[in-house]
Amino acid sequence: MLEILPFFNRKFEESNRTLCTFYLRFSSRALLQQFINETEQLMSAKKTVKPAPRGFDTELAELEALNEALKTASAPNIVQIEQLSKALTHRNNFLVSKAAKLVAECELFALLPDVLAAYDRFFIDAAKSDPQCWAKNALVKTLVKLEHRQKDAYLRGLRHHQMEGSYGGLSDTAGVLRGACTHALVDCPGLSDADLLGLLLEPLTDADKTVRMEAARAIGQLGGVSAALLLRLRALLGKDEPEVLGAVYSALLAVEGTRAIELVAAAMKEGDDLAAEAAFALAEIRAPEALSALTARMRAGADGWFGGVLLSAIALTRLPDAIDFLIALIAQDAREAPAAIEAIGRTAPNAELRARVEKAVEQAASPRLQQAFRQHMF
Repeated sequence: MLEILPFFNRKFEESNRTLCTFYLRFSSRALLQQFINETEQLMSAKKTVKPAPRGFDTELAELEALNEALKTASAPNIVQIEQLSKALTHRNNFLVSKAAKLVAECELFALLPDVLAAYDRFFIDAAKSDPQCWAKNALVKTLVKLEHRQKDAYLRGLRHHQMEGSYGGLSDTAGVLRGACTHALVDCPGLSDADLLGLLLEPLTDADKTVRMEAARAIGQLGGVSAALLLRLRALLGKDEPEVLGAVYSALLAVEGTRAIELVAAAMKEGDDLAAEAAFALAEIRAPEALSALTARMRAGADGWFGGVLLSAIALTRLPDAIDFLIALIAQDAREAPAAIEAIGRTAPNAELRARVEKAVEQAASPRLQQAFRQHMF
């Protein structure tokens, strides 16, 4: 029995080695096959994965670099035009607005179809595709710059309201767009004056004061008897924000000239914000009759703030009689003299006028006027 023990030990060791060899061989093959399978899967995935999209910052930087390049170029090359054309198709409204601005600045008339296509696209689900109307605002300005005169594009913008969430609830972000389209329609063929005035009535009563102001300016740009009557009616109705009525006054004066001075001058009576708008509207036409209305209101008496407004308006007429009026106040050391010096200083006076003011200050021999001269005339 003891003699056969070595035999069994040897057989056991041989069997053990065989099992180990079999296990290692099997295990190696399994690992190798697993490695092969995983490699094939990785290669297959690499072939199907799309390149990661470029980030917003990268594309914005490319447009800004293009902008810098175009500043020094005599004209855009084919590659640059293609880059702008592609940028106009981008889904990001801010990037499209930047591209549209470059198209307008370079006056790339060949890209007008691209601009129109982008403009139409951003009316679809507008609040999501074009928040704050950044793209449409820039695109409509580009259409105007590229001399697009088909009314349909502007009518669409004129009638567009885009309600978006804000801290106070919902607000309409399309006011600038409607204002721009209001002006653009004036230059479109195929619209009679009567039709155009009918279209402009809606923006003249828009909830957005900016749109109302632009509508008044557009009516003034149209001109004619009907436009003048409409503006007179709007001025007489009043009851609007001073800036809006100021635009109405300016438009009415542009259409009727001196005939409208009496109506506009009447608005200066109260010496308030509306009176200030009327005063500056009168200054714009630089007519002797307008200057007479301003100086008459000044002589009637005004508090410190409105007196300064009147003096500024008088100076802005740039009429010789206006300068003489202001110089007389300075030389007499009148209560309004410092404000008169400031009013002249705001008009960017030439050396001759500056010398006249300095002489008047010396004549008055007033320390407060000398201080005002140093403050406003240098």
